[in-house]
Amino acid sequence: MLRIRARGNESVEQMLKRFKKLCEKEGLTKEIKRNSYYEKPSERRRRQMRKAVRQALRKERTETAR
Repeated sequence: MLRIRARGNESVEQMLKRFKKLCEKEGLTKEIKRNSYYEKPSERRRRQMRKAVRQALRKERTETAR
């Protein structure tokens, strides 16, 4: 559970901005978006495979650039 405490004379808008940044940093917004609709297991595996391929290509490019 995320908690935000007011710092001195901090306004509500500033606290809300800090809270949103913290949620983004924790990956909470991505998790909510991912769970907002049903994803078939085959689609999930396909998405994970595409992500793994992209990461491998990116890693290969950075290693060859050195």
